[in-house]
Amino acid sequence: MSEKAKILVVEDEEILLAALEEELNQGGYETQGAADGSEGLEKIKSFKPDLVLLDLVMPKMDGMQVLKKMKEDSETKNVPVVILTNLSDYERISEALSLGAKDYLVKANYSLADLLDKVKTVLSRNQSGETK
Repeated sequence: MSEKAKILVVEDEEILLAALEEELNQGGYETQGAADGSEGLEKIKSFKPDLVLLDLVMPKMDGMQVLKKMKEDSETKNVPVVILTNLSDYERISEALSLGAKDYLVKANYSLADLLDKVKTVLSRNQSGETK
């Protein structure tokens, strides 16, 4: 059996963070959570996730700042990021995608099954070396 893929969930809504971690664990992933952007950046370095689910709107440091910092750092720039957002704010989503996020989920519009499908897709694309 291959090692479980590691997913870091950076999300400031505790209930959603717990639900996402639980669903990913049940889907066979090893997960950790972070409640804000600065904790998320620390955990990206220590946990070394295979994928980051990143909320855009958070206290201390928002998702855009985290994404920019990840892409500036040679250790973290190749970690795929899927944006989580409440916004149907396509400008911010397209900005995140242009900064290097691989995909996005609008929180109100997806089921947990959709989440698992998206995570699998992005991980497999990343492992096969595709960009976007």
